[in-house]
Amino acid sequence: MLAGLQNVTFEFGARVLIEDATWHIQPNERIGLIGYNGTGKSTILKLLTGQYTPSKGTIERSRTATIGYLHQDLLSFDTEDSILNVALGAFDKVLELEKEIEEIGKELEKTGDENLAHEYSEKLHLLETLDGYNIHHKTEQILQGLGFLNADLKRSYSEFSGGWRMRVLLAKMILQQPDLLLLDEPTNHLDLPSIEWLEKYLQHYQGSVVIVSHDKYFLNRMVTKIVEVYQQQLHIYTGNYDYYEQEKALRIEQQQKAYENQQDFIRQQERLIDRFRAKASKAAMAQSLIKKLDRLERIEDAQLERPNIRINFRVDKTPGKVLVELNNVSKSFGDNTIIQNSSVEVERGDKIALIGANGKGKSTLLRIIAGTEKITGERRWGHNVEESFYAQHQLEALNIENTIIEELKECGSQMTELELRGLLGCFLFSGDDADKKIRILSGGEKARVALAKTIISKANFLMLDEPTNHLDMHSCDLLIEALNKYAGTIILVSHDRHFVSKTANKIWEIVDREIKEFKGGYDEWAQWKERMTKQTEQASPKKEQVKEPKTEEKTKAPELKTNASIPINKEHKKELQKQQKLFQQLESKIALLNKEKEELAALLADPDTYSDKDKFLATESSFKEKESALNKLNTEYEVVFEKILELEQK
Repeated sequence: MLAGLQNVTFEFGARVLIEDATWHIQPNERIGLIGYNGTGKSTILKLLTGQYTPSKGTIERSRTATIGYLHQDLLSFDTEDSILNVALGAFDKVLELEKEIEEIGKELEKTGDENLAHEYSEKLHLLETLDGYNIHHKTEQILQGLGFLNADLKRSYSEFSGGWRMRVLLAKMILQQPDLLLLDEPTNHLDLPSIEWLEKYLQHYQGSVVIVSHDKYFLNRMVTKIVEVYQQQLHIYTGNYDYYEQEKALRIEQQQKAYENQQDFIRQQERLIDRFRAKASKAAMAQSLIKKLDRLERIEDAQLERPNIRINFRVDKTPGKVLVELNNVSKSFGDNTIIQNSSVEVERGDKIALIGANGKGKSTLLRIIAGTEKITGERRWGHNVEESFYAQHQLEALNIENTIIEELKECGSQMTELELRGLLGCFLFSGDDADKKIRILSGGEKARVALAKTIISKANFLMLDEPTNHLDMHSCDLLIEALNKYAGTIILVSHDRHFVSKTANKIWEIVDREIKEFKGGYDEWAQWKERMTKQTEQASPKKEQVKEPKTEEKTKAPELKTNASIPINKEHKKELQKQQKLFQQLESKIALLNKEKEELAALLADPDTYSDKDKFLATESSFKEKESALNKLNTEYEVVFEKILELEQK
């Protein structure tokens, strides 16, 4: 056992967070620690690390086991050191040894002392034993995995925002390789590629990992055990998050039946007590029944702590087929080009997820669509569009003198106060919380108020930037349910893969400064990406095999300029470039023909066209010609695409 709780009770004032809890963490376990906000998950991690002392019971820790704990409070740390040096702090012993070797080396140069030479040799051997020659490479590798560029590594830690600082500290903790790694919301500040990298890394981590997270997708892929903090108890489930949900539903059902049966028994006994009390001859029996009830171990009501309040959207107007159109749009910040000559449409009923790494321009694109970002090119609203935009900057639009309930009342949603208070419950504002002033709220609480305002806006087009950042799992599920019922159109930015997989029917990604659209959900997109990656990986070794002999032959016999492999490679490359150029030309032609076909279809749908026989016949003939030409081009397009794939794999 590495660490654990034995019959632990912990109280904050009069409030009991956990009572008589026992949990032991064994080597090489992957555990998800979950529970509603405020139930004590972070407190349990602090108990395990010795930051808090239990009211009752004992905290057990192995004498030899090391514990690493990543949490939000670490952000108070600041330094002017480079991020590379901060992460290298994981290797204190090695760095100290390097300094000693350097000093001994300088002294040895001066004196040539034999004893000093022997000590120098021993220190070098120790450095090799500690794998000291690889620490810089390891550190750079992990920082790059977490999203840092090579150019960032020498930059001062103090230059980075809180999210990026947390990544540096996560890198340092991973490099320390503690026997037990405690991670409190590690994915909060990570983009999608970094989350995927962290998953792969932790799956092969040589130690135990305990993760507090609201990211179901991450938990499902990472953990083999769930520990839930619920009703002051720790409930342990052996399996991933999906297994926990199924098992919990069964447990609740069984507990609820047992609770109801016990309540029936108690009511029956109480009726007997009331009847016997009235008769002197039965008074002793009544007292016996009272004592029996007092000794009875009561079963808790298994009803969920938070009711399943429904979030309902109200849409007043139906928009046209296209809500927003971008034509040849470009956006740059200095030398950094986000998108270039990109054209795309948001259609009625679309539920689009904008995904990808940080810094690729997802939030910028969302602002372009909202019309709040200056661009070159054309951006055009469709007919009858009523938009609502949720982003962090919306927090500034809140009236700080209003209470939360007053802020929602001013939205003109026509919801009753009771309905508004119910909605606020979904966003973690219960009871008297709704009467708090906006000015006293934390950043996360203000974000939840702004999101609630977006929900009740009656808009038919929602733009949501990281809407789940400050929600717990339960609230996130309610939002997913609401968005699936929503009759309007959505475009959202999120790194929560569970949320994206449950809400999106299209995926947008910014690749090489272009907006690439995938018509399908997140799971289909992820499978497609995996197939593309495998194809690329399979193609790469073959390319290297062609290149390697060429290099080898050049080295051995540079005078043989007529080497047969050289013209073949050039020819192969030339053919690939030719096919790629043809592919681009076909794409342009198909796009143009599609546009012309749509214009003709619109004319054929216009009753005025049919009033002029010649006009109708000419339009119908043109439509058929375009359709025929499109079919031929699409066939040619598929042939060229297959040819490119074939050439790339050679």
